[in-house]
Amino acid sequence: MTPPSARTLVLNSADNIAVALANLDVGTDTPQGVRIVRRVPRGHKFATRPINAGEAILKFGQIIGFAKEAIPAGDWIHEHNCGMGGADGTLKHDYAFAEGAIAPDMVPFDQRATFEGYRRANGKVGTRNYIGILTSVNCSATVAKFVAEAINRSGILEDYPEIDGVVPFVHGTGCGMESQGEGFDILKRTQWGYTSNPNLGAALLVGLGCEVFQIGRMKEMYGIAEGETFQTMTIQERGGTKRMIEWGVEKVKEMLPTAAAARRETVDASHLMLALQCGGSDGYSGITANPALGYAADILVRNGGTAILSETPEIYGAEHLLTRRAVNREVGEKLIERIHWWEDYTQRNRGEMNNNPSPGNKLGGLTTILEKSLGAAAKGGTTPLTAVYEYAEPVTEKGFVFMDTPGFDPVSATGQVAGGANLLAFTTGRGSAYGCKPVPSMKLATNSDMYARMTDDMDINCGDIVEGVSIEDKGQQIFDMLIEIASGKHTKSEDLGYGDNEFVPWQVGAVM
Repeated sequence: MTPPSARTLVLNSADNIAVALANLDVGTDTPQGVRIVRRVPRGHKFATRPINAGEAILKFGQIIGFAKEAIPAGDWIHEHNCGMGGADGTLKHDYAFAEGAIAPDMVPFDQRATFEGYRRANGKVGTRNYIGILTSVNCSATVAKFVAEAINRSGILEDYPEIDGVVPFVHGTGCGMESQGEGFDILKRTQWGYTSNPNLGAALLVGLGCEVFQIGRMKEMYGIAEGETFQTMTIQERGGTKRMIEWGVEKVKEMLPTAAAARRETVDASHLMLALQCGGSDGYSGITANPALGYAADILVRNGGTAILSETPEIYGAEHLLTRRAVNREVGEKLIERIHWWEDYTQRNRGEMNNNPSPGNKLGGLTTILEKSLGAAAKGGTTPLTAVYEYAEPVTEKGFVFMDTPGFDPVSATGQVAGGANLLAFTTGRGSAYGCKPVPSMKLATNSDMYARMTDDMDINCGDIVEGVSIEDKGQQIFDMLIEIASGKHTKSEDLGYGDNEFVPWQVGAVM
């Protein structure tokens, strides 16, 4: 990336575009030696030389699309003149499986970063200490909410300062679905993943009783035994709504002393599992916050921790950059298998992968999914890709890993938390409002204008990277704050109370 001029930025010497850092009016002369011929909004792109119809348009030194028509130097480049397909309507990549994997320089154990976390009996470490109330089916969602409200409003939690709160994790499925197959397996993994997430000190799982997703079946599959920190019950078995709420309140009260007995202790950063997210992306995302978060992810990996990149539709077109970093061909091919699944999935539903950029993304300067993906993949840093997981699978490998999820942030983050994430970092350019109980969510602004407007929602401003702050310095700042947050410092979204409504399991398959 060349140093920005006052109003433009060239990201790679191979690029045939530049990024506008301010609105550029017709007639503006740019440092690239071209004059603007059509107004270019801030964060958008303009041609730095003539581009022929069908020619590749390059940003980050990579293809983000192809010219739909001849584009003169100085012209604004966006949907009207940039599309996905080349001459034959396709884009082909050389996956170069594992050819670029370089082992990271690991920090010696006695020099690793540390944080203050809750060590659980199974060896995992939490960054928060919630009690969760999960539901097997939408029909028991109201009961779960009433139980949580009764506890949170009673004042009893004032006697248990080590408890961060009681949270209902409700959803819209659990019945009207197949009792086997992909959709059922996803819900099963998500439910047990949340129940066993280290940020929960205890959990209830409540159901109706007659639903497809039977609690007893899940307990049998996972060999789950009830005890002081995990209890289940159904409304029908208990004898109705009122009795069920009474039962739930009493069970939570019984769990409180045990969950509150946990105390923070010093542990090393290898116990951190960081979910990487971006939402409301803009033309700055791939330039500022995403690469800075990627640098922080690299620091975490070198300290023995785990970083989870997800949102498969948002690495589409950049997957070749990840397969090169795979530790072996098998890991790389598993990622491509998921890409092919998504191509089939969208086709079956009469969609296309390039539908992913939202109207807000496009207003912010992102034109194609290829452009969005190249920026989004930067969150994953530079270390080798050690594993690829399906949605909500338990993450067991250390280092940089990938989990297959949709690009819709609540659904994606739900899968990451179910996989074991105990910390989340979320970059945004348009200003996403988001929280993720039981996991603290740190918000990173990609541009200074949005940060100034939404300071109450944003934890760190990364927009100053285009003003001269280095990605390395910003990445270190992000990592240092992640350690503080893991040790108990509240994020802005936590202070605002976000996180009660963002549990959204991925629904795949027919609704019967």
